[in-house]
Formats: sequence, C-alpha cells, structure tokens
Amino acid sequence: MWFCVSQFKEEARRGFAGLEEPLAGLLAMLEGSGDWKGKGHSLGYCIVTELQLWMKEHPAAQQSGITLKKLQARVLSILAQCPANLLDPLISIYQLHTADRNYLLGHVSHLYHRGDYKEAAVLSIKLKLQPDQDVEKMCTPLLLQDKTNLVEDYVGDYPELQSKLLQILDTWCEPGFNIRDITSQYQGLSGYKPEKFNRKMLSKLVFRLLDRFNADPALCPNVVNQRHLRTLNYLFYKRFVEKTMTQENWTDHVQSTVGENRWLQGHLMQLLMRYCDLKTAARWAQRCNLPKEMLPYRVAEELQKLQERERVEEATKADHHEERKKEDYYQLPIPRANIHFLQTWEETQRCWEKVLRPGQVVGIDMEWKPSFGMVGKPRVSLLQLALHDEVFLLDLPRLLEQAVMEAEKEKLPHFIQRLYSDAAITKLGYGMSGDLSSLAATWSALKDTDKQAQGVVDLLTIDKQVDVVSPEQSDEDRGCRQPEKGLSLLVQHVLGKPLDKTEQLSNWEKRPLREEQILYAASDAYCLLEIYEKLCKDPESFGLSSDLTGSLVGKPSMKPRAKKQLNKQEVLSPSGQQCEGHQKETSCPAAPISPKEFSVVCDNMLQGLGRYLRCLGVDVQMLENEDDHRKAAEIARQEGRVILTSGLPYQTLRSQVAEGRCFSVNSSEKAKEQAVQVLKHFNVQVSLSDIFSRCQVGRGGLELRCSLAGSRTAAWVLRSVCCLAPKISA
Repeated sequence: MWFCVSQFKEEARRGFAGLEEPLAGLLAMLEGSGDWKGKGHSLGYCIVTELQLWMKEHPAAQQSGITLKKLQARVLSILAQCPANLLDPLISIYQLHTADRNYLLGHVSHLYHRGDYKEAAVLSIKLKLQPDQDVEKMCTPLLLQDKTNLVEDYVGDYPELQSKLLQILDTWCEPGFNIRDITSQYQGLSGYKPEKFNRKMLSKLVFRLLDRFNADPALCPNVVNQRHLRTLNYLFYKRFVEKTMTQENWTDHVQSTVGENRWLQGHLMQLLMRYCDLKTAARWAQRCNLPKEMLPYRVAEELQKLQERERVEEATKADHHEERKKEDYYQLPIPRANIHFLQTWEETQRCWEKVLRPGQVVGIDMEWKPSFGMVGKPRVSLLQLALHDEVFLLDLPRLLEQAVMEAEKEKLPHFIQRLYSDAAITKLGYGMSGDLSSLAATWSALKDTDKQAQGVVDLLTIDKQVDVVSPEQSDEDRGCRQPEKGLSLLVQHVLGKPLDKTEQLSNWEKRPLREEQILYAASDAYCLLEIYEKLCKDPESFGLSSDLTGSLVGKPSMKPRAKKQLNKQEVLSPSGQQCEGHQKETSCPAAPISPKEFSVVCDNMLQGLGRYLRCLGVDVQMLENEDDHRKAAEIARQEGRVILTSGLPYQTLRSQVAEGRCFSVNSSEKAKEQAVQVLKHFNVQVSLSDIFSRCQVGRGGLELRCSLAGSRTAAWVLRSVCCLAPKISA
C-alpha cells in the first residue's frame, strides 16, 4: 500500500513537471471527469492536494496576469460543485484571494439567484466576502433550510455582522410581525422547513448567539421582553398554581422582571386580573405608577379603598404563619443576637479568629439569586459560616467591593482558601461541589479551592447512605406543602422536623435582607452542625458505619463531574429549557446490580431507550404517547421504579419521588448512548445471559417480543451490545 501511494505521488509529480501549464491541465481534468465530486479522498482530491504541494516547491510554475484571471474564471464554476475538502486547495492553487473582489461578489450573487444558497454562503466564507454582502439576504434562506450552524459561521468573525444579524432576528420576533412575509418569498426552497422557522426557534437562536458572541442583550429588546414575559408567566405559575413561592419572594422577582417597562407592566395587569383579585391588581397598579388609562375601571376604583384593610389582614396572617412555622419546621436553637450579618472587613475579623481555630467544626452554606434561565453562572451573594454558638453571614458583594476599593483583593480569597485547606478544621456542607463551583464563578482566585480542600464532610454523600423510612403524614398534617427533599428531608430524618425552604428562591442580591431571609440562611448552615453531631453520636441507628467520623473527616469533597450539575437554586427557564445539567451525584458509586434487579418507567419521549434497556434484561415500563408525564411518578411510587425522563418534565417529576429515583437523560443522544449513561449511573452490570432474557421463546426459536421493530432492530441491538460492556465499565 505504501509503495502504491509513493508510486502515485512520483507519477503525479512527473506528470506536473511534463505539463507546459499544469494549472490549466488540472482544470481540464476536473472539467472532464466527475470523480472528484464525491465525498472523501477521491482520485481527483489526491491529484489536487499533490499539485498544491508541488506548486509550493516550484513557484516558477505559478501563473499571473490575464492567464491567471482566465484560470480563476474557470475554477469558480467548479467551486460551486466541488466537495468542501477541495475548496481550500483550489482557492490556494488559483490564488482566488487575489482575484478582483467585484468579480467574486458577482459570481457569488449568481449562485445565490440560482438558488444555491448554501454554496454561495460557503464560498463567501472561504473568500471572506461577508463585509460586502447583505447579511439578511444571505442568511434568511439558510435559516429556512435549518442551517443555523452555517449562519453562525457566516457572521462568526465579524462583530458588526453579528450585531446586524441579532437585530434582524429580533425584528422578526416583534409582536405583530408576520413571519409569513419572510417565508412566502422562499416557498419553493429545497429543504424548506417552515415548521422550524417560528418565534420560539428564533428566540432560542438569538439567546444562543448572544451567549456565543458575548453580545449586548440590548440589541434584542423584543426577544428579551418575550423572555421576561415567559419569566412573568412562570412566576405566576409558581405562586398561584404550585404555591411553592412566598408572597415576598414572588413580589421581589416580579418587580425585578417588569422594572419600568410599560409593555411588561401591561401584561402584568392582565395576569393579575386573571389570577388575583381587584385588591392585588390595584396594589400593583399603585406600585408601578401606571396611568389611569392603562387600568380597568374597577381596578382604579379599588385603589383608594384597599390600603388599611390589607394592613390588618397581613398582620393577622403573619402572626398565624409564624406560629405554624414554629410547630412544623426546624428552629434555630441559638438566640437571634448570635446571628451576625457582616458587611465590612473590620466586622469579619472576629469571625476569622473563631472559624480558623484548630479543631473547629464549621457548617458552611451559600446563597445566590435564582437564574430563571438567563445566561451566565450564578454569583454567590451570601456565605454562611455556622459555629456551635453563633452564625456569621458574610455579605460577599459588599466585601468584594470593599476589597477592590482598598486594593486588597486577596484578603477574602486567602481566608476562604485557608479555611478549606486546613485539615484541622472540619467543614460541613451539603452538595459542596456545586457551592464551590459557584464560589469560583464569583471570584476567579478561588477556582482551585475544591482541589485543595481537606477536612470536609459533604452530608449529601452521607444522605445517600442514611437508612431511615420517612414517617407517613396525612394531607392534614402536611397542609398544602410539597414533599420534602434534599437537605430538608435529611433534617427531617435526623432532627425530626424539615427545613422551611420558602425563602430558597429569594432575591439574595437585594439589600437589606429581610428578617426571614436572615433566619433561613442561618438555619441552612446551622442545621448541618446538629445533623453531624447526631449522626456521629449514634450512626448505627441511621444505618451508617460506626466509624463515621474517622471514615469521613479529612477526605476531600466530591469533585463535580465533567457534565454540568444543577445548582440548588437554578430552576427551569419559562420556555422549558433546563439552565443547568444533571443532578448531583454521590462520591461513592452504588453497589453493582444485575438488569433483573433494576426496574424503570420511561417517559413517553424515551421509548427508544426503553426498548433498548428491555433487550438488555431491564424491567421496563413505558408511558404511551398520550399519557401525562405525571403518570410516571404514580407508577414509580406504586411499583418502586426509577423514572427515566428528559428536559422540562424532569424538574416536576423528581420532586414527586425520593432523592435519586428520577434521572434526566440527554435527549440529543442515541438510544445506545442513553443506555450506557443510565447503566453506568446506576451501576447495572449486563452479562450475555441478560440479553433478550425478557423475550419469549416459541416453537420456531426465539421470538423477539420486546417491542422491537422487527429483525433489523434486533440485529442492531445485538451488534451494538457487543461494544456496550466496555463503555459501561470505563
């Protein structure tokens, strides 16, 4: 083989040397043969690339002047037909970058008007013609053909074109704009996909481009307003349908979302009239200072009558709520005076002195403003450090601002790094890897803190081992509360009462913090101390090793996986996109199990995965296409199955089952890769005897009745299963 390749090269070079005009000879060959039009390394491709190398070694063979121009005109007609791997060699050989720019633009325009939109765009990119072209004209047919990647490449190196494209896309998302005015011009377009050309798709594309190009969101007011409107609808859903957000938090977020935007304020009034009473609508009208002409008559009439009555009602409700909280939820065992909110470096000195004492045990937690699907990582707003007799709440934004002003940027990171790296100090956390990731995003100097951590105990890891059955509660006992989960559930198991998580979705960047926020933040950190103390005193009663302290203290915290993990306060965007990745995982893998011991229920968008797992011997139940996603939770609870789902339903379903009993699959991957992901996560070990073990055997041999789509699918499973085992064990 090597002899053939070397012989070919030698013959090709002899041929080039023997031609009076090798460039013209190459064109004659390409024009007279169709071999080079196919994909891959055709004979034509090998000759072209070999000539490119030969020309570099023999610059005297290069053409110029009129002769070169004629050759360039001929090669342009070939470029529109040739595969991508021939473009760069031909452009180099015939020096097309030196050709007359107007001539090149004219040729690209000819391709465009002929309907060869992709070819026109690719050639424009290769010849860097974009600054002299109409970005809307070039990109519109590509978007209609669902070639968004090519559109991104087209504007990729030109910030001005990026801005123009974003403004054009935003104009198409303007309320009242008829997208058909655009699509109607391209009805006969090859590969036309009008179903993908809609406001939802355009909105997703705009936000992806804003993120990729780091562009100013102000370029796209319509899309941003639509995103804020979806956030507004989501907030109403959380407050009035799910009832999982307090009035104070809901008010903060609505106010932050709407701001002084009259368009959003108008939609706010419509939502208030739909979900609330006249009093609430009137109160918001007053807060937004809306003109009377924007208000319904009855709302305007209610404005003057409402204020006094609401004050009385709110006072009564607040008293009752506080009493119920004391009965139902975990309460801080230390006085309010022992909770210190620190905003200056001077105030933190006593905190450092106490926290950094050898032998100290410190409960650590962090809070940040929920992202609601907006671009960017969360920045920590509050760092809580709990000791046995007091809690310190560090106002990180204020402390960071002071450090920058005083040119002492390293003070705070130095303290935090000392705390985490000191093996003599026991640090307690819950989901510590996610907290450290957010801390690194807040201050780059802390990016390696997780690698240096010593003496840490992540109670999330212990939580997976705690063997306690949750006490049954009637609906009357729980009121309208959602089932407990995460740290709140662990607190309930160990200390008897759950945490009150109603302040979790607070706006933690707003100052001053409300009293409820301060007490919540202190409780979140302090409860870690009490849990740890109780587990260490009597680990056996919780199903833990008797040497709990010795086996955990001093080990570094779990490192986050390569895939993104869902931060504790990041929620779904109103459009249903997940803002971050999968749930947190334990540092210790689960004990291996066989497929026969593993039972799942697959959501209706994962039927391919379900059929694949069933062929491997897993006990699979699948929802029908018309089934509601919530049916998966009912089946999981009744039959003890793990839920496999993807996208938006994951957030809803995981709150309805126990921790770790709902898994989010990457919907963009094929069924085989999804199966690898599931089996590896739950440590399911597949053997050859498991394959098709859930299929029936008939007289004529093996009948594949595992919902396979015929013999072709069976063969596919058999082939792919051969490479599945090494992937799972990797």
